[in-house]
Amino acid sequence: MSEAPTVAVVMGSESDLPVMAGAVEVLERFGVRFEVHVLSAHRSPEAVAEFARNAEPRGLQVLIAGAGGAAHLAGVLAAHTVLPVIGVPIPTDRMGGMDSLLSTVQMPGGVPVACMGLGKSGARNSALMAVEILATGDGDLRQALRRHKEEMAEQVEQQQSRIQEWLTDRRSK
Repeated sequence: MSEAPTVAVVMGSESDLPVMAGAVEVLERFGVRFEVHVLSAHRSPEAVAEFARNAEPRGLQVLIAGAGGAAHLAGVLAAHTVLPVIGVPIPTDRMGGMDSLLSTVQMPGGVPVACMGLGKSGARNSALMAVEILATGDGDLRQALRRHKEEMAEQVEQQQSRIQEWLTDRRSK
């Protein structure tokens, strides 16, 4: 990749990768340049603050942060940058991820974090949200998003057709 990344995918620990891989897959699909990091709001807070402060000068435009448990990563990033931060709560064994969700979504006024749903679908949606943000200034990305929505609609139509065939076969027996 010759150009600088525009999106950073940051996770609180390596164990978050199975969830956050969904964000990576979506960014790859749309051809968005990105980088991936492990930074912990609690175990490496200075590194998180430094990363956030340097993100904009390095050309990043959107930060995606996945974390579980206390899940303060997105908020700490947001506290140190003016870039949009999208939080992905990672499911946990303790509370099924409710702890992560509440830690990510309950930000104080003035420190916004866009919070996606729990887990893999949230990670995928975080990347789609990042693509949508970038698409406000990129017509090619807007077209790619339109094609993506058309493909989803076609998939639903195909499913409807298969279900109707199944129902017809069932009734003819």
